Amino acid sequence: MRFSIILVRHAQSVPPIPTGPNDYQRPLTKAGGIQAAGLTDRLADLEPGTIVSSPYLRAVQTLEPAARVLGLQIHADGRLREWDSGIAIGPDYERHYEQSWAHPQSARPGGESLDELTQRAVTALLELGGSASRPVLVGSHGTFVSRALLGVGCSGVDWGFHRAMPMPAIYRLDFDNRGVQAAGPGL
Repeated sequence: MRFSIILVRHAQSVPPIPTGPNDYQRPLTKAGGIQAAGLTDRLADLEPGTIVSSPYLRAVQTLEPAARVLGLQIHADGRLREWDSGIAIGPDYERHYEQSWAHPQSARPGGESLDELTQRAVTALLELGGSASRPVLVGSHGTFVSRALLGVGCSGVDWGFHRAMPMPAIYRLDFDNRGVQAAGPGL
């Protein structure tokens, strides 16, 4: 089995605020739109055969310019969504988020644990790439990307790595019978 996943963290988006828009509808900022357009040539040069994205607007908008140039449709896949943390947006958000990284098996009421996210991310990537003859371009979110990288065996992926991950970020994962070779910011 040999395949490649191009994993893209979305460009700069409107920050979450308690009064909305909700997480599914948060768009890219104007700067994020420019960042997304700036990814077009790099992503097109990777010659993906398929584009799959989290259904969240900011992830889709990040891939739209490349999809137009490549003449490919973006397929939404709910498994690629951001982590359902169960953490409310507020002054303690960052502290709770960091605690989740320290205790990845723990979940808040109504949320999923980071360990569950890791399993979801790895399973989705293996299923998406397993039968692909060309690279699969996958758009998602920072926590999803971090936990996917951790789940496929990348070392050094921790809370600090996650916090330092740029927006946008591109990671290439090449899978074969020996394992995974990964490249991207911070690896």
